[in-house]
Amino acid sequence: MTVTLTRTAARRIAVRAQLLTSPRPSSMDAVISGLTFLQYDQTAAVAPHADLALWSRLGASYRPSELASGLADRTYVELRGMIRPMSDISLYRAEMAEHLAPDSQFGTPGAQHWVDANDRFRRDILDRLDRDGPLPQSEIPDTSVVPWGSSGWNNNRNVGMMLECLVVRGEVALADRDGRDRMWDLAHRIYPAEVVPLEEALRIRAARLLRSLGIARRVDAGIEARIEGVRGLWRVDPSYLEAPFEGRTALLSPLDRLIFDRKRMADLFEFDYNLEMYKPPTHRRWGYWAMPILHHDRLIGKLDATTDRKHGTLRVDAIHEDIPFTPTVTAAVHTELHDLARWLGVALDLPA
Repeated sequence: MTVTLTRTAARRIAVRAQLLTSPRPSSMDAVISGLTFLQYDQTAAVAPHADLALWSRLGASYRPSELASGLADRTYVELRGMIRPMSDISLYRAEMAEHLAPDSQFGTPGAQHWVDANDRFRRDILDRLDRDGPLPQSEIPDTSVVPWGSSGWNNNRNVGMMLECLVVRGEVALADRDGRDRMWDLAHRIYPAEVVPLEEALRIRAARLLRSLGIARRVDAGIEARIEGVRGLWRVDPSYLEAPFEGRTALLSPLDRLIFDRKRMADLFEFDYNLEMYKPPTHRRWGYWAMPILHHDRLIGKLDATTDRKHGTLRVDAIHEDIPFTPTVTAAVHTELHDLARWLGVALDLPA
């Protein structure tokens, strides 16, 4: 079965799946469960991404302490940079057991050979964590005999790379964070014992991923779809096909999953956008941490704003309008800006 969708219908499916419609979700738990994960990122030009993604969906009723508490009591856990419900880790344990070779996770064909060549180093880390864990990376000695070779910044960062390989293998897990330091421990002390068989786990994960995106490519779930004016085949979660749509206005993190896949974003929303924080200031069109502006089923502009904690303000340097805003849209964007400032606990500083 193949369904044909208009671009508008496809956009509305994507927006609804990402919990950016009205009414807002009822709780943080509902958001994290619905999205399946939140990306952990420490950039806080406005607010850290995970908190910003939750605010975009819940509004000023969300408190960052809720997420911090959920991580502290292990309702949620961070796995390879993604915050997930701890209850979902059973869906990854079988894959970890199969992934004794971490090559595909790092895009480095020699990763498993490197682990094998440093088996004594690997066992030293496991023994040290068994005895003294959880520990920060700085307290784990480097006993490698073969250094990690890379042309990038991971060159010779042997302890960090071995820990990442052991996470892939399901032997080590992130237990906590002490400020910016990650605390590591043996996985069996952190993760639930339940293991969902691999084939079943992959099926459940694919269905949940598509449920969170609504419509996507390269997902082994849902039904086949075509989008008018867009090349190629898609997969769509059929539960959204007849679902009602009530849009609203939202300010999004640059890492938000609605726009994270830039090709999907361009195909569905015809939106010109890139994260410019790594560009020199003179090469930026929209700003260091420009936030995409969603209005109903369209991405309509970018917000260039920064939280100035020293002066206690949310400083808005520019609101870039991809199309001229109507008075109604301007009012809706300003409402969200006031809500964002109130949530941050600062004053709103709008351009004159």
